[in-house]
Amino acid sequence: MRSAFNLIAVAALLAGAAHADDGGRRMPAQVPPAYAQECAGCHVAYPPGLLPAASWTRVMNGLERHYGSDASLDPATVKALSDWLLAHAGTYKRVRAEPPPPDDRITRSRWFARKHEDIAPAVYRRPSIKSAANCAACHPGAAQGDFDDDRARIPR
Repeated sequence: MRSAFNLIAVAALLAGAAHADDGGRRMPAQVPPAYAQECAGCHVAYPPGLLPAASWTRVMNGLERHYGSDASLDPATVKALSDWLLAHAGTYKRVRAEPPPPDDRITRSRWFARKHEDIAPAVYRRPSIKSAANCAACHPGAAQGDFDDDRARIPR
């Protein structure tokens, strides 16, 4: 009986480890409430593994001019979010292998361009999509970091 319990426990640990090894694309298990509240209020709260640490540092140091918007936060929140982002930054395997993207935009990274090379630029301008940065338009699980090609659906 004890060996059966041990076998089940080991299997559960291995299954959890396999699920956790997502290459950094999924959102970490513990997300600061301020990240979900502040960042997801305007766009998908991107998994921090999709950008390298240098990019997250620049993004957090330039919130007053965040891609055309003022996304300023109080210093304590900036520090807490920066620490969390840096702890999880650049964990997606393709992010580790490439330089930071121009303007620190996920959509301008080499890996993003390769993954989306078959999508015409006009598709991103559709009213149902609006921008390549609107991941949730095509990836219903984007908020959880699920960008699986098999679940992606490009809206008309």
